[in-house]
Amino acid sequence: MAVMRKRFVSSSAGEEDTNLWENPHTSESDQPSEEHPYASLLCCHNIQDSLLSSNSNFTGYRGILNWIIILLVLTHAHLFLENFIQHGFLIDVRKVLGHLIEDSCNWPSVNLLLAANLFALLALYLEKTQEKGVLSSTTSHRLHLINLGLLLLLPAVVIGYEPRISTGGAFFSLWFYIILSLKLYSYQETNCWYRQALLEAARVGSVTQTGHNENLTLKDLYYFLCAPTLCYQRDFPRTPKVRINKLLHRLLEMVVVIQIMVAIVQQWIEPIFQKSEKPFTSMDITLRVKHLVGLVAPTHFLWLLFFFLTHSYLNFCAELLCFGDRHFYGDWWNAQTLISFWNTWNIPFQKWINRHVYAQLVERNVSPTKAEFLVFLMSAALCEYLVALPLHSCRLWIFLVMVSELLVAVFLGNSFQGNYGNGLVWLCLLLGPPLAVTTYFHDHYIGSHHHSRSISAPLASDHRVFLQLY
Repeated sequence: MAVMRKRFVSSSAGEEDTNLWENPHTSESDQPSEEHPYASLLCCHNIQDSLLSSNSNFTGYRGILNWIIILLVLTHAHLFLENFIQHGFLIDVRKVLGHLIEDSCNWPSVNLLLAANLFALLALYLEKTQEKGVLSSTTSHRLHLINLGLLLLLPAVVIGYEPRISTGGAFFSLWFYIILSLKLYSYQETNCWYRQALLEAARVGSVTQTGHNENLTLKDLYYFLCAPTLCYQRDFPRTPKVRINKLLHRLLEMVVVIQIMVAIVQQWIEPIFQKSEKPFTSMDITLRVKHLVGLVAPTHFLWLLFFFLTHSYLNFCAELLCFGDRHFYGDWWNAQTLISFWNTWNIPFQKWINRHVYAQLVERNVSPTKAEFLVFLMSAALCEYLVALPLHSCRLWIFLVMVSELLVAVFLGNSFQGNYGNGLVWLCLLLGPPLAVTTYFHDHYIGSHHHSRSISAPLASDHRVFLQLY
């Protein structure tokens, strides 16, 4: 150590080393030709940012993510244990079946699903008659629009005026009819484009005759109706064969996810509903906020599970039908803006609305900004319609929440970028449409619960009178 200290003192006392420390920006010509033997010990600082600084470009947050996951698991395990001690075991599949089972002699939702085949067959018939030249393109288009209008009107009439239809049957029927209407609109519109392209090719002489469309068959139509897509084309990309192991894997995923969703609803959400005796419209602001805060976590988990259930179902259908295009969603969890999230979380609907609404509006000289705004309003109105009609409660909460998210995206999109933008997206998902949907179910639950109590109260009073007389 003494020898090293002497060497260090003697070498650091030199004039060259003194100048080096006094003027660290000395040019290379002024520096000594030989590197100092302890240069790595003398210079231990560089210009660099802290890892958690926004300028550091550091991305290794896996350990923090693991910590958050463990903390969430432990926190919600505590909540589940507290819920179980307070309420007991509440999971009962028979309650779910009660919302699906209808009258043993009259099944309105099943009849609706069977009647939907008539609209599909009529669409195929109109395409065939137009292909043969019996109907003009204008007449066929008008008849298609009438067919689609009746297709949208029928479930609304049945759900609104048929008291025997169950809540689950109403939801499933309405969603089925909406998807069918989107598919049939794409079916007639795309076939019209094929005919126009063929006529244009025949006019310029590249094709001698128009020929006959061999795709106008029941097999082709029903393959499209069952395929996990909303946009029609004559030749879909296909996979070589059905993989049975993948099919069973997706089926098991759906069964497990449905069981977890039922458990969250009955064990977590329903006790919160039971604590409130008034609908949200009759609550004061503090009580309303209290119930909403309690519903944020289970509602968000339920929404995430619903997304995964959709993922499993669409891949199950694609595997069963050998449907090749399985790009059903993008990495919406990394979206840094709400607009990016809306464009990536539901690719089939995004393709349909860009192809058949946005592009058509732009072709009619509507500005792209106005077209995007109209498309968004259509999506918000459709979400409101899908939830409000089966529950017989139209309060525009979902529509207004989505419009408020649009305002957030327009006015705050430039202020929140990168990780901050992604945090804003997740905040809107926590406090946005999923929570608004839950408020509809809350008021429906309160209304049906009060209705059942009002019916049982006269029966109980009559029973007490009968016992007194006896």
